[in-house]
Amino acid sequence: MTAVRRLLNEPGVPPHEAERLLAVATGRSRRELLAEAAEVGAQEAQCYMDLIRRRLSGVPLQHLEETVQFGPIEVRSDRRALVPRPETERLWEEAVAALGEAGPGTVIVDLCTGSGNLALALQHRFPQARVYGSDLASDALALAEENAAALGLGVTFLRGDLFEPLPGELYERVDLLVANPPYLADSEFDRLPIDVREHDPRQALVAGPRGDEVMSRIAADAYWWMGTGGWLFCEIGETQSDRALELFGPYLDVEVRPDLAGRPRILVGRKGGRCCV
Repeated sequence: MTAVRRLLNEPGVPPHEAERLLAVATGRSRRELLAEAAEVGAQEAQCYMDLIRRRLSGVPLQHLEETVQFGPIEVRSDRRALVPRPETERLWEEAVAALGEAGPGTVIVDLCTGSGNLALALQHRFPQARVYGSDLASDALALAEENAAALGLGVTFLRGDLFEPLPGELYERVDLLVANPPYLADSEFDRLPIDVREHDPRQALVAGPRGDEVMSRIAADAYWWMGTGGWLFCEIGETQSDRALELFGPYLDVEVRPDLAGRPRILVGRKGGRCCV
């Protein structure tokens, strides 16, 4: 047996990460592990140290835990899709506040859905709405379907490029459009942290030589899919606010809102109505 406090004092990762990884290795809660004189067995200690080594090598904490909390739901996280991050959860919060309520006729669309975290969290919050998620990556969609099944949520996931796979009946009827698209330039990829660069799908991060290629395509079509009074929430890079306003401004009433760190990261637009709430 090994004392828990001794194990937690050894690793080179932040204390909160060490505690979470020990919980993974032992199947015990943080409260149980931090109890006075708590100990773990040899196999659990070895599993924990293996997890620490993998974390120090750059494997994301969320991949080691295998799940991540996103708003009101918990989703599986692995190499098939972007790790859901707090910036995107902030976008979810803003979108929920803007929509307010949703009946059976409400249509919500999540472009570049990845693991399905945004679509599923919105379906959980608005159970009567019709929620769709689209993505080009079949691996990501498989993960999204697994998450939907585990949560018992009926989001419709479609494989295709942005709006292309959506049913034609949704044209001019989307009440809430959300997206966390690729928005990095090719030149930015090599400067990313190792846990992002080597473990998140490149195609979910990089849009092209400039970084605004996918955003430009969303801007060109969003107006025509949105209903009057419909909302748009799109995650953007912190240096892209002027470009985003330029792209969406001719079609929607738009503004850029800050993320949790105060960076301009959330483009908000509304069709036929002021975007401030």
